[in-house]
Amino acid sequence: MNTSKTKKPSENRNKRLIRWFSIICILLIFVFVVSFLSFCIGSGGFFFEKIISVISARNTPEYSILFNIRLPRILLGFAVGGALSLTGVILQGIFRNPLVEPYTLGISGGAALGVALNIVFRIAKIFGVISMPMSGFLGAGVVIIVLYFLSIKKKILEMHELLLCGVMISFICSSVLMLIMAISKTENLQGIVFWMMGSLEEPNTNLIWWTVIISILGLIVSYFFCFDLKALLLGEEEAIHLGVNLERTKKLLFILASILTGLCVSVAGIIGFVGLLVPHLMRMFVGNDYRILNVSSFLLGGGFLIFCDLLARTVIAPLELPVGVITGILGGVLFIYTILKRRLLFK
Repeated sequence: MNTSKTKKPSENRNKRLIRWFSIICILLIFVFVVSFLSFCIGSGGFFFEKIISVISARNTPEYSILFNIRLPRILLGFAVGGALSLTGVILQGIFRNPLVEPYTLGISGGAALGVALNIVFRIAKIFGVISMPMSGFLGAGVVIIVLYFLSIKKKILEMHELLLCGVMISFICSSVLMLIMAISKTENLQGIVFWMMGSLEEPNTNLIWWTVIISILGLIVSYFFCFDLKALLLGEEEAIHLGVNLERTKKLLFILASILTGLCVSVAGIIGFVGLLVPHLMRMFVGNDYRILNVSSFLLGGGFLIFCDLLARTVIAPLELPVGVITGILGGVLFIYTILKRRLLFK
């Protein structure tokens, strides 16, 4: 009797680990497949048959297309998609609200306003192309600081006020941005609109690698808060009873989510629905255990954005659509499907 009782928990744990390992393997295969397709397919041609010869022959236009244009976009898409999905998981966890996403808090509005001011005042001509993402990150940073000080009371971070202030700041930034667009010249207006729609066309390779490194570090750091996020599902009082340092957890997770969002928006522009859709999809398959939810959302988000970028480059080739348009359309359809699927499951 005793041996059978002790075997059951270990058997359940082994089954769970096998299931988690299978999910991660499937997602890794998905990321690899969409990355390979994105690497080989594009407006510059299809390189399936001659991929080996192109890789071996350097100093050719085909080699430059593959390694100087397509590969950096794949890396950036994986990093940005993964970071936005992870941020969605974190924010939905600390707010206990399924509609919260990385752009809800107004951080994207601050970044967009920073880039718009950069374009209008032609700062990039003085400091170079790197000033575009830097001004976006600076704008996002200003919003993060304002949000923090508006929502902190007696060293307690009020989450409801944080959410409301974030929504209001988002509206204010959007209104100021519309004002700038209304009085801007045509050439400036085109640059602002194209950036707002999102793009993975980043010429600075060092910035791409920094985005990849920071997004992966964000995933690693999030694992120190898996238990805290799980406890928060029960409510703040229950989390405190379970030994969670609630205020420290909320502040650190807010800072982590804000840094990842600011980084993604400043580098790739506003790419919607990834941080909202992917966490919902993964919860349908893995539940609310953050030990698997974090990494699975990161992988699916990265693969999803690479796939959307592939569609953006090939749907009306040789012209290119902004990737934010594809994520908005495809993400919206998938999100509605997710809602309907959940409704049928819980009837």
